[in-house]
Amino acid sequence: MRKKKPMQKSKRTHHKAFCKTGLEVYARELLPLSKMKSLIVDAKYLVVKVGSSLVTNNGEGLDRAALAAWASQIAQLVKQGKQVVLVSSGAVAEGMQRLGWKKRPVAVNELQAAAAVGQMGLVQMYESCFSEHGLHTAQVLLTHDDLADRKRYLNARSTLRTLLDLGVIPIINENDTVVTDEIRFGDNDTLGSLVANLIEADALVILTDQSGLYSADPRKNPEAQFIQHAVAGDLALEKMAGGAGSAIGSGGMLTKILAAKRAARSGAHTVIASGREAEVLVRLAAGEVLGTHLRAEQVKTLAKKQWIADHLRVSGRVVLDAGAVKVLRDGGKSLLPIGVVSVEGSFERGDVVACLDAQGQEIARGLVNYTAAETARILRKPSSEIAGILGYVDEAELIHRDNMVLC
Repeated sequence: MRKKKPMQKSKRTHHKAFCKTGLEVYARELLPLSKMKSLIVDAKYLVVKVGSSLVTNNGEGLDRAALAAWASQIAQLVKQGKQVVLVSSGAVAEGMQRLGWKKRPVAVNELQAAAAVGQMGLVQMYESCFSEHGLHTAQVLLTHDDLADRKRYLNARSTLRTLLDLGVIPIINENDTVVTDEIRFGDNDTLGSLVANLIEADALVILTDQSGLYSADPRKNPEAQFIQHAVAGDLALEKMAGGAGSAIGSGGMLTKILAAKRAARSGAHTVIASGREAEVLVRLAAGEVLGTHLRAEQVKTLAKKQWIADHLRVSGRVVLDAGAVKVLRDGGKSLLPIGVVSVEGSFERGDVVACLDAQGQEIARGLVNYTAAETARILRKPSSEIAGILGYVDEAELIHRDNMVLC
């Protein structure tokens, strides 16, 4: 039996592989540190989540200077062509300060009251700060129930995408004033990941008062190793993460790890970084590797289409003419109402509908923009006539190509 040759030591330098924890390093093919870059450099759609301690001076009311700094950085990203959604904590903390409460309440009704009081100041201040850069903002309050309902999910998605196309910065928070224990997100890390899924963001940036993820709590364990790169969803990450870190915020590092895992399902990368770093968003956008970068292994388009193909139940069918079949198969185009011959079954907007050829063979399936009854009224009609027939237009396409998978 021949002896194996000793492995040659690579001349390339790379980040420590954390052999103690068994974590998989971010790059499958090891890269020189000099060639590594931030995961948000090429991202067009960004969700930025800012924690309570970064906007409220650790609970002592809103910090206008901090909010102004976030507005300034996001304005610079917008100038670079990026479209940014801001998920901001701070409403409850601001409400606590206004009401004179020193400890975060546990009772839902008290949280709702604090949020109702604090939300006014939070949004007012953001609007003022962004207006200094010529940017408008929009307040968007969501609950888990909004995103669990397919029609409301699509409505929220359309609204957010429209706001972004108009150059408006959506400021998103949980609708604490109406939530119950059953439907509340529980933390804005989770909300940030769901919004990343909702708008099909390229990356989620979670800004916190910690520099990133460590193999253990660095405040308790001096041997804790900093994790710069890993794969989102790695179970070893969840084992490391600790509990909530402060009395002001509701989330700990575990919620951030789970948020990255959830965001990765739609192909979004996640960066967990310190909001105390000067110009952190601008530096990340310029390519600097700050904080912990958790890479989504599956590209965004493939992740979404796998979800449509494998995890959603078909609610109805539409039969297409030969021209529409050819356009879908060969041209990679969207399905327009004019190419539909007939409608089968009962479906709502946002349901998965199968697209059949004249012989009954399924050629594609996707998320439909109109109900079965509406589709029956606009089939064989050009998109320009939708408004005249229905009295409104949700989308020009019956099924957009981004929401369709070929069979």
